[in-house]
Amino acid sequence: MYVKNATTIDYRIHSGMVGGRWVKDQEVDLVRLADDVYKVSWNEPTGTSVVVNVLPRLRVLHGTIFFPQWIEQDGSKTVLYQNDHLEEMRAYRDAGPTYPIYVVPEFARITLFEYVGENDESVVAVGPQDLPRGFADRTN
Repeated sequence: MYVKNATTIDYRIHSGMVGGRWVKDQEVDLVRLADDVYKVSWNEPTGTSVVVNVLPRLRVLHGTIFFPQWIEQDGSKTVLYQNDHLEEMRAYRDAGPTYPIYVVPEFARITLFEYVGENDESVVAVGPQDLPRGFADRTN
């Protein structure tokens, strides 16, 4: 996840049921809850909602993903560069089914944490399949 600016992130999913998915310019709500505790939340064109708590100093995050049922049934439909398929994602969302919501809470280790500045389009410029094997396992 690249926090691009105060209202926008870019991100890639490297593993799990939608591993291979990547998104640029996702609008988010970003707040600082306390010293070194942040929350990022958003709703995607797929109908998926996401909340991620980030603790940079501890290099840990906890996220909860709220998938509509259509993604639980076939998440492969979302494994692509979403920005090129926004209308398709909205059509899948609208066709559903939405309920029951599939809730996925999980912890993750922050493997790379660095300041690169705002609005750098090169940070998330390719999908996870185009990165070297083990990229997400780095510990910088």
